[in-house]
Amino acid sequence: MIFPDSGLRITATPSRRSLIKWGLVGLGAAILTGVPQALMAQGSVKMLTFNANDIGILNFALLLEELEAAFYPAVIMSGKIIDNKELDYLQALGRHEAEHVKFLRDVLGNNAMFQTRDLSLNQRGLEMLVSDRTKILNTAIVLEDLGVHAYNGAGPSLKNPTYLLAAGSIVSVEARHAAGVRSLLGRPSTEPDRERLVQNADLQASLNPFKGRAYDELYTPKQIISAVGSLNILNNPINGSLVA
Repeated sequence: MIFPDSGLRITATPSRRSLIKWGLVGLGAAILTGVPQALMAQGSVKMLTFNANDIGILNFALLLEELEAAFYPAVIMSGKIIDNKELDYLQALGRHEAEHVKFLRDVLGNNAMFQTRDLSLNQRGLEMLVSDRTKILNTAIVLEDLGVHAYNGAGPSLKNPTYLLAAGSIVSVEARHAAGVRSLLGRPSTEPDRERLVQNADLQASLNPFKGRAYDELYTPKQIISAVGSLNILNNPINGSLVA
């Protein structure tokens, strides 16, 4: 099949059983099963508002996980990853991200401020990110590293111990993901300063008192939003005191 108005060709539509097997649910599964019209809509889309409190922070983390959970199914179906070892690894990452989405939604319960169906992906932007192997792996590194910076940055502001535990239990997995994908490209397992999307001069000093040591820098939500925007994959406008 071909997505409407695009050159993205999918040679086979996976069964529901295979989606369950992979753990690719929600936004990613919707892309794979050929119903991108609502998710990829270019018209009116839901405003995502994140307030500067525990609920806003964890919902913000949920948004990042939703984007990752949508990216990996698109990668698998692009046909650009032909090495079986790499394909297996990226499938595993897709399962993990789908599980992260479910986990955060379970933790948030009725405090989840948006549903997967509320998110609108930029179809052309996503196609560009999965257009070849190198771009796919580099994008995976960016997304996983952003997750590490975002969860670490949110940690000092979280007051609810359950939410803090939820964030802490995911950030280490995101770091392992980033290191693993870096190894596929023969790059250092940790992020060199030259590759960071936020440079030293723009880091918030109060969040980064230990700069210069072997540690991951902490990004503010506003910096994360700017980095996500550079990927050009999300149509939803974002506001709220958390990202102001």
